[in-house]
Amino acid sequence: MAKPLSGPVTWQTIQAEALRRIRDREWKPGAQIPHEAQLAAEFGCARATVNRALRELAELGLLERRRKAGTRVPLNPVRRATFQIPIIRHDVEGRGASHSYQRLQQAIEPVPASIQGQLDLPPDCKFLHVTALHLADGAAFCHEDRWINPAVPGLESADFSKVSPNEWLVQNAAFSGGGIEFFATEADAAMSALFGCPQGAALFVMDRTTWAGPLAITAVRLTYAPGHRMTTAI
Repeated sequence: MAKPLSGPVTWQTIQAEALRRIRDREWKPGAQIPHEAQLAAEFGCARATVNRALRELAELGLLERRRKAGTRVPLNPVRRATFQIPIIRHDVEGRGASHSYQRLQQAIEPVPASIQGQLDLPPDCKFLHVTALHLADGAAFCHEDRWINPAVPGLESADFSKVSPNEWLVQNAAFSGGGIEFFATEADAAMSALFGCPQGAALFVMDRTTWAGPLAITAVRLTYAPGHRMTTAI
């Protein structure tokens, strides 16, 4: 018989117990785990609490949930990396440098076709277009080229002359999903002048989109100075 959970029963404690059972092979790879109703009775909680706990483990690839077939521990679990959207100011300061920021341009503009495709937008829509430069100890660190949906709550009061769109959105716009693409590109004349590097120098680029349910929040291209290295955790 399973040991009772200590303390209040929350979805987090149930999730921790489920993870322990997976890791300790109490729930073996390929085996079906107890139904949600059984687990709710075992833990003395609502079925919705169990559902919330198991749903996140399934999103991480640690459980397989199939309609009418129950929930199983996968034989070959897929490890899914998570990516936390960083605040560029924190990134700079974490490297021991002083951060500063310059807004370069801001206007409501027609969304270009490439961004329309990323965000599934109609051809005649307009977004807020902001470009900005982040500096580390006075040297160009990251160029931010961002399109923001005017429907984002609170956007009308945001002052991007003082705070970057990156930082404002992380702190004010909740998101449910999105996409990220990393690649290298060669510095053109504009980026060469911006970063003080030769034309053709390798630059690290990140394209990212974020959504809140069906609402497209933003599409951004972040271009970093030559030699940039990004680290994260899985």
